[in-house]
Amino acid sequence: MILRAAALYLAIFVCVLLALNAGAYAFMAREYASLLSPALGTPEVASAMTAAMRRVIVTLAAIDAPVIAIVALASYALARATIAPLDAARRRERIFAADAAHELRSPLTAISAIAQAARGNASADAKAAFEAIAQSAHEASDVVADLLTLARDPARHALHCEPVDLAAIVTGTSRETAPIAAARGIRLESVPESAIVDGDDRRLRELARNLLENAIRHARKSVSILSRRNGRLCEIVVDDDGDGVPPEERERIFARFYRRTNDGMGTGLGLAIVRWIANAHDGNVTVDATPSGGARFTAAIPAHKE
Repeated sequence: MILRAAALYLAIFVCVLLALNAGAYAFMAREYASLLSPALGTPEVASAMTAAMRRVIVTLAAIDAPVIAIVALASYALARATIAPLDAARRRERIFAADAAHELRSPLTAISAIAQAARGNASADAKAAFEAIAQSAHEASDVVADLLTLARDPARHALHCEPVDLAAIVTGTSRETAPIAAARGIRLESVPESAIVDGDDRRLRELARNLLENAIRHARKSVSILSRRNGRLCEIVVDDDGDGVPPEERERIFARFYRRTNDGMGTGLGLAIVRWIANAHDGNVTVDATPSGGARFTAAIPAHKE
């Protein structure tokens, strides 16, 4: 991030410097032409003019080179001074989230276990209450697990990678989510095509499942999921026939805890986890519109290198 910012600062400076050089060159050319105008038409004077303008270019380049080097160092120092506090704050945030998640998981597991154990000898009303407690503790534990994932850097060292066929991911997750779709009266179509990546099978299943559950939640009648090879990338594409995602929300929906106004379910972490998993695989996930106006989520991951 620091190098990108420094390169941007330097690029802006170089563009300004080139514009100034062009202005200086044009000014010198005009001055020389005005001085030599009576004899500029002769071959000797025209040759001298060309040589003089070459010297102008060499002089400008000799001045620019050390200036660019100095500005490059200054850009790096400025970028580091500007971004280092942000990086430090982000690291502190990740450490806090990880520590909080670790501390919360144990009591939540204990609450769930105690509630399940107490159901055995309880009355019907108490059983329902204990069941609700256990379910809530389980859901809270899932949220904590998601936060723990998001607290880590999205990088390959956080994954257990091996060759994985996205067709198997699509087939398995569509089978798992079929009962959810059927309960909501949604037709689920699966089109698995072989597309092999170097990936974490468990995480890729989580990515596909989150995309499917999100699509089922917003669809009217149908959802489709497919896998395919697209050049150097392998893709999982999930379409729904819902209202779609407005252009101004297409980036925000991947932020943690962001929930759309018509989304009354979910924790707001599912799509953030999807992007984390895609980024950890050196890929990305985007959302666009389907021809019918619904939402199309495309997770693209580099293909397996033979």
